[in-house]
Amino acid sequence: MAATDHPEPDPVREGQESVWDYPRPAIAERSNRHIVIRHKGITLADTRQAWRTLETSHPPTYYLPPDDVAVEYLSANRHRSLCEWKGQARYWDVVMGDDRIEAACWSYIEPTADFAPIAGYFAFYPEPFDHCLVDGEQVMPQPGGFYGGWITSREAGPFKGIPGSRFW
Repeated sequence: MAATDHPEPDPVREGQESVWDYPRPAIAERSNRHIVIRHKGITLADTRQAWRTLETSHPPTYYLPPDDVAVEYLSANRHRSLCEWKGQARYWDVVMGDDRIEAACWSYIEPTADFAPIAGYFAFYPEPFDHCLVDGEQVMPQPGGFYGGWITSREAGPFKGIPGSRFW
């Protein structure tokens, strides 16, 4: 398979959705799934009021309302990135006592018009935390370390981020 070829989607089992059926360009949609993030015994987020972004080949990324995030543990980070769909993201460190997890989450303060509902909401990378749960299921991080998707048993891949997926 050449680097720009798309892979064959994995078979979709009952109760799953294929990330290959997600749209491009990306969209944001409401989610009533129960999202919980815990680390070192502290609940950093707990919500049923998330938005999820969906893009072809990516597992969902969940954006959590600030009222349901323990923002007292967040500290602004200088890092910024640019998403072609959402605009400029700013990053936040999670600080718990002497522990600092740099650029552990991000938000869009002024996203593009199509993503206005996620303005000021927080998305977390699942990798550094003890527990990132969707409806009680521990998530797997999207491969590759750059993207912030959350993989559960509800998503069928393969997922962007694996070797050879740069141009998917």
